[in-house]
Amino acid sequence: MFGEFTLVVAALFTGAAIYINWAEQPARLELDNRAMLAEWKPSYARGFQMQASLAAIGFILGTLEAIVTGRWIWFAGALLLVANWPFTLFVIMPVNKKLEATALESADESTRALVERWGTLHGVRSALGALSVGLFLWASI
Repeated sequence: MFGEFTLVVAALFTGAAIYINWAEQPARLELDNRAMLAEWKPSYARGFQMQASLAAIGFILGTLEAIVTGRWIWFAGALLLVANWPFTLFVIMPVNKKLEATALESADESTRALVERWGTLHGVRSALGALSVGLFLWASI
């Protein structure tokens, strides 16, 4: 009943996360420090809204599908998808706060190191999304 929607939402989350790691982050890192930070700030704000919403919706749909079907694998996938929330809040957010507090004219090599660290941490979000998609695909069979 909710399974197909769950899979679509998780795939949207994962596709967006991988796009950020594969295309946006490398392009951002080719910019000078100030431009890199100027690009990261609005990009992160918009991406956060989209990905947080998709993770929450996917969790709700996956949980509903688990309840309806009695198949635990839907709930496992839902948990992996929503695991992005605590990972973001407790692991990525300290980096975000430092970057958000950095004035554009103050961007330097330490700012670049933070953006690089952010990209590595964001890769975990991509992996969690991909794992949830895998579980949802398995559950769909």
